Amino acid sequence: MHKSRMGGLIIDCNTDDLESAATFWARALGYEAIKTGNPDDENYVVLKTGPDDPAIELQGVTHPSRVHIDIETDDVEAEVARLENLGAKRVEQVSSWWVMEAPTGHRFCVIPAQKPSFEQKANKWD
Repeated sequence: MHKSRMGGLIIDCNTDDLESAATFWARALGYEAIKTGNPDDENYVVLKTGPDDPAIELQGVTHPSRVHIDIETDDVEAEVARLENLGAKRVEQVSSWWVMEAPTGHRFCVIPAQKPSFEQKANKWD
């Protein structure tokens, strides 16, 4: 058995000015934009959402701008296999997560659980 749930929305931004993009989205959605200060996160800006709200992040990318969701899970491989059984395909493994593609062509990521409320709010799968 493993658990999963929607973890967040990622706003992929094909831009040379991620800070301006973050300023726009922070103001548009009413959240504070936060740079983590971690050099590994230089292509990311986090919008500060509530503890039980989905995470919202901006990500600097080289592909066209789009929005994708993250599914957080306590077992990445089990969740990827479950989603493959539903028709999704693996696209690329990045660090500890997988980029997947739904049968509809939409890209999404399967990531390790991150939110403090994960255990209480996640769906349980056999």
